[in-house]
Amino acid sequence: MGYLQFGRHGVRQIIRFKDAVNVNDSVVVNRLMYASQGLRYNRKLQVILTTNIDKLGKAGETVKVAPGFFRNHLMPKLLAVPNIDKFAYLLTEQRKIYQPTEEVKQEDVVVVTESKEDLMKEYERAGLILDKAKLVLRRLIDVKKAKARESKDEPLELQIPVSKKALVAEVARQLCVNITAENLHLPTPLSTIGEYEVPLRLPRSIPLPEGKLNWALKVKIRSK
Repeated sequence: MGYLQFGRHGVRQIIRFKDAVNVNDSVVVNRLMYASQGLRYNRKLQVILTTNIDKLGKAGETVKVAPGFFRNHLMPKLLAVPNIDKFAYLLTEQRKIYQPTEEVKQEDVVVVTESKEDLMKEYERAGLILDKAKLVLRRLIDVKKAKARESKDEPLELQIPVSKKALVAEVARQLCVNITAENLHLPTPLSTIGEYEVPLRLPRSIPLPEGKLNWALKVKIRSK
């Protein structure tokens, strides 16, 4: 408390001395002297704006703001940075990268249509993939029906039969070939574990492999 009283007394003496000798207003007075007397020292910070702000400035401009406004509003939202060489250099380099001076000419997009020959080659390639590949599916079996079998030779029934929709999804996932349910000839869903050959309905224009009379998709269902 003694130090505080001494400090205030010293400030009063300096102010009285200033009035007595008529010191010019341009004399610099330490801001701590103002603070000790309860006066407000109007200090401004120079900051660089990173974005356009209404009634303040545009991005890249250096403006003066109150320290509290910068600390509580501009800095947390990264709307401005302190006016130092490091940040000024970073903003300059960033402006060169993200705001090129030369406008990029937009080239016309040309849509290339595939010919019938290209489409036929794609169909043939997809048909060969379907014919040579084998889908392997893992499904849960019906435990109650499995225990109720009269002999072990009877096939295990699935909890949920495999439908056309499930086969189409597995073909897309495993073979990367897009087909539709109409391309599969499956009167009833596959309901038991085992190996199957599901007939395929492909366009007649696609030539069959040698020794083949019909397209077929090999499917193997295993217990999960």
